[in-house]
Amino acid sequence: MTRRPADAALIAAFEASASDLLAYLTRRTNADEAPDLLGETMVVAWRRVRRLPSDEQQARMWLFGIARGTLQNHARGERRRWALADRIRGTGRAHATAPAADAGSEVRDAIERLEPDLAELVRLVHWDRMSLAEASELLGIPASTARGRYQRAKEQLRTALSVEVPLA
Repeated sequence: MTRRPADAALIAAFEASASDLLAYLTRRTNADEAPDLLGETMVVAWRRVRRLPSDEQQARMWLFGIARGTLQNHARGERRRWALADRIRGTGRAHATAPAADAGSEVRDAIERLEPDLAELVRLVHWDRMSLAEASELLGIPASTARGRYQRAKEQLRTALSVEVPLA
């Protein structure tokens, strides 16, 4: 069976980014859900293979953009399931929050308390080791907006954690 050049390029992009994509998804969900979300990301990418950028770095960011969309769809589904369960139980609870997984979770908890757009920016920069420019591209915001939000997030984290040392 002969592969089309776009298929070969997508396979190469997946091979280069799969472990980073899985880590990205795992940090935002859990180890049980992340592989399924990676699979969904791959399916969506195959459907859109004609849009795959030829530049290696742009292809990587394209895959992260698809993974982000997969996460957003997953989160919407989770919210709907919780809302349905709440309606069935008659509690009307807005959403459920899980307790921190480990004793050293102060930073993770502080990040979770940030506005969602600030928290995601911090995660992309520090957990996924993206530059601010890459994170801004993934989030679909201008780099200057990302810089301003990142500074605001650092200030809020410093205050929440009572840290004197500036974040990287």
